[in-house]
Amino acid sequence: MQLGWKVRRTTGAEKPRVWTCAGVFRKDLNNRERMYLMSQIKIFDTTLRDGEQSPGCSMNLKEKIEVARCLERLKVDVIEAGFAISSPGDFESVQTIARTVKDCSVASLARATMKDIDCAWDAVKDAADPRIHLFLATSPLHMEYKLKMTPEQVLERTAAMVAHAKKYVSNIEFSCEDATRSDMDFLIRVVDAAIRSGATVINLPDTVGYTTPVEMQRLIAEVIAGVPGSDRVEFSVHCHNDLGMAVANSLAGVLGGARQIECTINGLGERAGNTSLEEVVMAMRTRPDVFGEDTTRIDTTQIFRASKTVYNIIGQTAPLNKPIVGVNAFRHESGIHQHGVLANKKTYEILTPEAVGVRLDNIVLGKHSGKHAFAARLNDMGYELDDAELQRCFEEFKVLCDKKKNVGDQDIIAIVTHSATDDEEVDGYKLTWFAVHTSNMTTSTSVVRLSLDGQEFEAVCSGDGPVDAAFEAIDQIIRPVEHSFDLYRINSISPGKDTMGDVSVKLGCDNRTFSGRGLHTNIVEASVRAYISAMNKLRDYAIRRAKKEV
Repeated sequence: MQLGWKVRRTTGAEKPRVWTCAGVFRKDLNNRERMYLMSQIKIFDTTLRDGEQSPGCSMNLKEKIEVARCLERLKVDVIEAGFAISSPGDFESVQTIARTVKDCSVASLARATMKDIDCAWDAVKDAADPRIHLFLATSPLHMEYKLKMTPEQVLERTAAMVAHAKKYVSNIEFSCEDATRSDMDFLIRVVDAAIRSGATVINLPDTVGYTTPVEMQRLIAEVIAGVPGSDRVEFSVHCHNDLGMAVANSLAGVLGGARQIECTINGLGERAGNTSLEEVVMAMRTRPDVFGEDTTRIDTTQIFRASKTVYNIIGQTAPLNKPIVGVNAFRHESGIHQHGVLANKKTYEILTPEAVGVRLDNIVLGKHSGKHAFAARLNDMGYELDDAELQRCFEEFKVLCDKKKNVGDQDIIAIVTHSATDDEEVDGYKLTWFAVHTSNMTTSTSVVRLSLDGQEFEAVCSGDGPVDAAFEAIDQIIRPVEHSFDLYRINSISPGKDTMGDVSVKLGCDNRTFSGRGLHTNIVEASVRAYISAMNKLRDYAIRRAKKEV
């Protein structure tokens, strides 16, 4: 069912414009207001493009594939896999994801140039449903200072480049960059030119997070009303969170007639980030009275898994109060709240943890549990592993059972996600063994032995503590290129002194971030493994950079 918007303009400069909705209406139970039933909203995920552009959030190919698989399980409608022309690595990742993902469309971003469009097509052409996503700025500020183009030149470029993309594919999205600061009449002309040239999706982004919900709703409604043939295309919103209104603005865009929301897992993205997928999806799911039943095709039980996977890859954790996926999202400390929840959960919970894939029963498995019970638990939590992955995770689980009295769901999730994103490259250094000696009266020393291509390398170093000493020994063996050490963080997986330590390390070089993660009950070993993982990525980048320079 298509929701049509019409604009009724009254005569006289002093009279305001009135937006009316031409849809299907009903009365709610309290007869307070009339509401319209919505058609399905598509979810366009740009975690692998806009999200990865965020400082400290870069991913390698293996990690991008893992995120793409999470997005496919989530049932997003479109995966923007990257900006193909930006680098050979980006091209490879877009192409690989296009060839791997089968249950949703795969898009590549492209500037409005023939070279970008040709490259984007080469990257996505093997996808089950390829999309080329063009963008060109339309605000006076961007046209004058960034593009150095006149409005007429922008119009001509829009028509010509959309037509060029049309030679390759029918699924074409055109974005009017900085739409919320553009002149309305000019914006309508640009959108009209894009549609006439073959665009099937029109995106009106709030590129700098400038607008408000009321303005966004009106912007979408007026463009739809002002452009002939707007009923032949889908309108999209892409909102940034600079003023903390990305989710609200996206939902307002839907109320204005948009049928696609562009968002990222955990709200990652440039500056303050993008619209958070988990927040905007659950907002629509929780308020069917406003947005309609089954508004998206998202499998919400996969949200927590996807969020955890992305946070693990970039070496971060969710803020405690992060909506939907934060640790405190379903916790109640106030006595009044506890009393209400015990009487009826709906008193203080508008959605259930199970709805987003969070399990709170936490039934404990132990060292006597078999592989079938372990596999059944993984299946209950939404993890479907192949035989090799299942065997590897089960072996790690059994090892953990010998070290930890109680192994709960959080431990199992940590094992699975760590195995899925284990990024010690095949041709990188592997830990053979290490030893440390430390006390509060002597300088810490460490011996580390690593293997590479059948050879073993050993170093002995001292340092300010066992971790520093071990890292110095690793540096002596790998001898990395000059880099910064940007992050070292330890998180506990579960309560108790026998918990596993989850260590994240981030290194920086050439404005790139190289992250590593280690998981172990021995926090020194977790630290060593995390550092080796990050160093392997840095080493691989340095080798590829040297080849280019030659």
